[in-house]
Amino acid sequence: MSRLLASAGLCVLTIAGVLTPAHAQQLPTKRTLTLEAAKRMAAAAEAEARRNNWAVSIAVLDDGGQLLLFQRMDGAELVAIDIAIRKARTAVFFQGETKALEEEVTKGGRTALLPIDGFMPLEGGIPLTVEGKVIGAIGVSGVSGEQDAQCAKAGAAALGVK
Repeated sequence: MSRLLASAGLCVLTIAGVLTPAHAQQLPTKRTLTLEAAKRMAAAAEAEARRNNWAVSIAVLDDGGQLLLFQRMDGAELVAIDIAIRKARTAVFFQGETKALEEEVTKGGRTALLPIDGFMPLEGGIPLTVEGKVIGAIGVSGVSGEQDAQCAKAGAAALGVK
């Protein structure tokens, strides 16, 4: 098979078994957000919302901005679904709280940021940082930005991360 591919102008490289323990030690290690951790975060964010009689949507995304967990509380508005996911994705991609981006757009006049696909510069998206690396984010939507952020921070606190 590899002779056939080589004759077609393609190069085939077999790397199975190439990594020795010494080589493996040179590779970086990466913290990842698990589904179990996402469930704990969402539960803590929901508990904060319930304590305050708020109905919100909660999204937890991994470090690539992909959805790990989503839940919408009874009574939460439908529009909050998309907003919660986009807040979390914005927090991952910009590696910071969405509140800072909201201020940059509203007070700093950086409206050029608005057309970015999926961008949501509204308070309530919190990146999850471990050892200086963003491992994911939580986004909450359904009440005011400050209240959304309060729930998101409660979720992040359930993991003991920033």
